[in-house]
Amino acid sequence: MIDWDDVRYFLAVARGGSVRAAAGRLGVNHSTVLRRIAQLEERLGAHMFEKLPSGYRLTAAGEEVLELANQMEASSHQLETRVFGRDQSVRGLLRVTLAPTLATHLLMPDLADFALLHPDIEMEILSSGELANLTNREADVAIRIVHDRKTLPLNLHGLKGPDLFSGVYISRDRLAAWRAGAPDPVRWIVISVQGIPDWAREGEVRSTGVPFRTTDGEAQIVAVRQGLGMTTLPCFVGDADPLLARGPGTDLHMHGTLWLLTQGETRKTKRVQLFTEFVSRRLAAYAPLLAGLSISRD
Repeated sequence: MIDWDDVRYFLAVARGGSVRAAAGRLGVNHSTVLRRIAQLEERLGAHMFEKLPSGYRLTAAGEEVLELANQMEASSHQLETRVFGRDQSVRGLLRVTLAPTLATHLLMPDLADFALLHPDIEMEILSSGELANLTNREADVAIRIVHDRKTLPLNLHGLKGPDLFSGVYISRDRLAAWRAGAPDPVRWIVISVQGIPDWAREGEVRSTGVPFRTTDGEAQIVAVRQGLGMTTLPCFVGDADPLLARGPGTDLHMHGTLWLLTQGETRKTKRVQLFTEFVSRRLAAYAPLLAGLSISRD
């Protein structure tokens, strides 16, 4: 009989293209992956991979096994979610995925409140820019910023939250220096993969064409606080920071809509229901902050 764990290791190598990538994804060492693949090959009496300088490539037998292995994985996830969906206990693990900025600048106090209200729920917060796969149970609840409702996966259940707006922000000291006629050019601070949105260029403060690039949102926020220039930020970040002000002559821009997403049977569990209801109420209360309406600005 084939061991399902061996099939999991096979899938990880097939998808990652190397033993190292599979080991990293599964959280095991290199030799464990090789041993599992060897066990599967011995059981099936065929080699699954060719080892090439560029990595591991599936053999013809491996291609056939891959199709069946994907079906096995889908059946396994379906079985797991159905059993999980019947679990009405408020004990157990609850995985929540959301963007780092939402976690650190908006919802962490609320997540802490929920944990205090339900001490028997073990919470795991997956704060990452990558999208977790709810169907594969990588997370139970996703809090996502959705730019176009049409992009929502049809197999997920969605609970719509408030709209989220962004604006242009500059440090108060840098703005005061600009108003006093400081000759230093004002740079755009941008996340490396994003660039400057067209809607952000219309303000009164003229900038140099040489940007200052960062690779993550926290570095971006620190850079604008240090007076390096202007940047675009969600209003709930920029308006809450006493060191920042909105760029004069700039407008707000709708960034997206917050959605609470759950999958199939998983959303029927008591702990998922409790969490989505709790966070939905908190998000509704944050609507003015998210829209940039909570406080007056300079």
